[in-house]
Amino acid sequence: MLKQAIHDTIAKSLNKIGAHETDLILDHPEDLQFGDYTTNIAMQLAKPLKKSPRVIAQEIIDNIEPSPYIYKIEIAGPGFINIWVSPTLQYGELNTILTSSYYGKLEKTNRKTTIEYIDPNPFKEFHVGHLYQGAIGESLARLHEATGDDVTRLCYQGDVGLHVAKSIWGMHKLLADRGQELHYYEHKPIEERAAFMGEAYATGAKIFTEDEGVAAEIRQLNKKIYEKDSSVVEYYDTGRRWSLEYFDTIYHKLNTKFDGHIFESEVGPKGIEIVRKYLSKGVFKESDGAVVFPGEDYGLHTRVFINSLGLPTYEAKDIGLAHIKQEQYNPDLSIIITGNEVNEYFKVILKVLEIVNPELRKKTVHLSHGMVRLPEGKMSSRTGKVITANALLEQASESAIDIIQQSNKKLGHTPESLSITAQKIALAAVKYALLKNGIGKDVEFSFKESINFEGNSGAYLLYTYVRCNSILNKNRNTIANIEQIPLERLSINEQKILRLLTRFTDIVQ
Repeated sequence: MLKQAIHDTIAKSLNKIGAHETDLILDHPEDLQFGDYTTNIAMQLAKPLKKSPRVIAQEIIDNIEPSPYIYKIEIAGPGFINIWVSPTLQYGELNTILTSSYYGKLEKTNRKTTIEYIDPNPFKEFHVGHLYQGAIGESLARLHEATGDDVTRLCYQGDVGLHVAKSIWGMHKLLADRGQELHYYEHKPIEERAAFMGEAYATGAKIFTEDEGVAAEIRQLNKKIYEKDSSVVEYYDTGRRWSLEYFDTIYHKLNTKFDGHIFESEVGPKGIEIVRKYLSKGVFKESDGAVVFPGEDYGLHTRVFINSLGLPTYEAKDIGLAHIKQEQYNPDLSIIITGNEVNEYFKVILKVLEIVNPELRKKTVHLSHGMVRLPEGKMSSRTGKVITANALLEQASESAIDIIQQSNKKLGHTPESLSITAQKIALAAVKYALLKNGIGKDVEFSFKESINFEGNSGAYLLYTYVRCNSILNKNRNTIANIEQIPLERLSINEQKILRLLTRFTDIVQ
């Protein structure tokens, strides 16, 4: 790699002047007038070498051996070393870019990475937060694949727990009120079945907070679900199947294909086993019939891992999940993506993991994102309190159709092709809007800004991509002889674009 070659060249110079190159870092200057790479290594060495940074920088430059990669080196400011890559080498890289089927993908490594994301719970809606996780998770998966990792995409889903009991109670309630049987919905479109499931959960969740008698009934129903009582099997199996079928349709829309699904019903027993084992070692404590982790001892929250009914909580399940991932996939890196509302929760989980399995903790990374906010009130009025992923994508698609029909970009669409194009634009618009400002902050999604063919939007990038491909396809003969075109014929802006293109592999890595 170009960056590594330049790094090695400077490292040799550092060795010649008796300096250590441990902290040698090459960055890309924001402004191309300051070169293709820059380093502050001379300023880092000023104190240990007891010399001026500019003097050290000059010594480094004087001892750099001739390199086909380096065109020019200059000292800037207090001692920055700015490096220009050979234009001829960059021009040669352009041919590689044009002829490679997957430019920038690095050689395969032996590192195995698992990425857990989206994690929608059966019996509940697939909402905008899940869509955000999908955009982040799939992007990270592709980035890790591009750097050579063997990536396993995982989805962890809550197929047991109070939310399931609330939903099943709601299913019984709605069907009784409507004089219907469960099989009434069996042959309905999957979207209609999913809507019924969402309504059932909302019904059960609402009354759970309003009627203590029903709440107690739902808690007992939850216990029956864990015990696989025959009285709940039909509703449980049917609701779970409908939910998973519905989620598959959304994964398909998002261009995400999971390599594995892990369910709470699988990890609960493992979590209980680990908690019981370390209860006897003093890591956990008993409290009012439950088993808790005394988080206050570590500056964290005390949390229940096994409740008074002897059932595993989310906390115990997450500990079981970490170990099952290790057993089934043996990753070198395990990434978990969630919303930032559970940051404090995960601090406890990671602390417990650190105590019971230090090596596994070192491999585990929790990455959290902000919330999605929709400034327009239209979505809320259309879909109720929960904004579903499908509702957002459908509205984005409708907005794309409106813009295409009002613009000069109709391109002879039939109604069917217009719909397909609009769906692609909508997905690009939504994903880019969610990702473009980083993943730590809340995101304000605006249809007007996101589905815009002239701004910093996914729609504009998609349009630019199509235009670039069109130009390339019309100039295949010229491209085949690109190396015969003198470098001097490139305009200043074309040369700047070329310099930016060759940064791609560095940025991905």
